[in-house]
Amino acid sequence: MNKILKFVLNGDPMEIACESNVALIDLIRDHLGLTGTKKGCEEGECGACTVLFDGNPINSCLALAHEINGHEIITVEGIAKDGELHPLQKEFIKRWAFQCGYCTPGMVMSAKALLDKNQNPTEYDVREAISGNLCRCTGYVKYVEAILAVAADMRKEAKV
Repeated sequence: MNKILKFVLNGDPMEIACESNVALIDLIRDHLGLTGTKKGCEEGECGACTVLFDGNPINSCLALAHEINGHEIITVEGIAKDGELHPLQKEFIKRWAFQCGYCTPGMVMSAKALLDKNQNPTEYDVREAISGNLCRCTGYVKYVEAILAVAADMRKEAKV
């Protein structure tokens, strides 16, 4: 049975009819055409499908689309502003903090959730924040360095 969902996606109000058994990842990718959010394990283990739900990172493969009714969802496509990449995206590129890139969108979203709440994270905080995001190609050193660099830049900008 279709249910009308009203929510905010990447800053834009949305209204869409959706079956009650559709996973959020499928709504995002298949119904809304936003393919930056990756479909990985579909069991909540890899974090490739991480999106922000009211500012908190969630595995969109584990959420049903009808759960977002009345809430705000931000995908990796929604963090760029005016065609310019988010500082996390820029820093990940600058530091080569990826190889195949499949896990990168989820990693970016987990890092964004952390930095939105804590602009002065420790290395432990960063590692904890991205602990639900698996990367099979590389170690996590470059990801951690990139996230800490963005945090340092944010603190500098806040002092200006």
